[in-house]
Amino acid sequence: MLRKLLFVIIILSSSLSYGQYLTDYGFSIGASNYLGDIGGGEGTRRDFVMDMKFNATRWNLGGFYRYRISPKFGIKGTLNYIRLSGDDANTTYPYRRGRNLNFKNDMFELAAIGELYVYKVNDVGGTGRYTSDFNLYLFAGAGLFYSNPKGEDANGEWISLQPLQTEGVAYSKFNFTIPTGVGFYYTINRKYRLGMEIGWRTTFTDYIDDVSTEYIAHTDPVVAAMANKTNQGVINQIAIDNPDAEKLPRVTTYQPGRKRGDSSHNDSYLTATVNFSWAIRSRSKYYRSRHGWVLGKKGPKRRKSRAKF
Repeated sequence: MLRKLLFVIIILSSSLSYGQYLTDYGFSIGASNYLGDIGGGEGTRRDFVMDMKFNATRWNLGGFYRYRISPKFGIKGTLNYIRLSGDDANTTYPYRRGRNLNFKNDMFELAAIGELYVYKVNDVGGTGRYTSDFNLYLFAGAGLFYSNPKGEDANGEWISLQPLQTEGVAYSKFNFTIPTGVGFYYTINRKYRLGMEIGWRTTFTDYIDDVSTEYIAHTDPVVAAMANKTNQGVINQIAIDNPDAEKLPRVTTYQPGRKRGDSSHNDSYLTATVNFSWAIRSRSKYYRSRHGWVLGKKGPKRRKSRAKF
């Protein structure tokens, strides 16, 4: 009998903890970085985070709305404002430094994401009140983002690069992305959630930074200046910084027909965010009538009746 009673209490406690918080909404703030053709570390392009430069880290802001389908699964809609940037001046690889390109990109991302909860603590601290819980989850989804890369000209002004077709390619400003990653959140006093996510975005474009294939000839001087920023002064400085190198780039290295980027890999980006949200308690009439004591409310009123004689 005692075992049955304990089993019922555990099941009831678990269902109450889940039933209180079917939805939550909030905002996120964090850092962002990208893996692409501009900047990077030593040598040629490397996959994943091995080619990232942390001094190119920028920021992101966002909002989200989450709904728990079941104790194991949830879905979330997100809208994010993400800034990415890169600069060949920050790399130590001579051929990238000689290319001398840079960019920044203010992107807007809209995504639908599924969450799989892999670890959960219903009552953090074992207080018996079930006011705090912890959830660890994996996530994956699909999204659409708006991208508008800009480059800095000789006067320090930022120019939109997509209309210039610096490589002769009319790529779109709208592209698809696949967000994946891991996150957790901690519920405080049944009302607030504080969490963190680390996510990787796989994309289907190589033009987040406006660099992908090879140099082409341009007749428009403005387009030519934005497409090819090499100059003799940069090349000379590379030679000074690498006195023992057997082979170094020259101005002729960046002529039309020569390699400008790596078209064999699409661009991708990484985000790390801190999330804060407000939990929305269950609006089920049955739940309120049965378990109102969990929400700090009095139970249902009972009609008083007097015996009739």
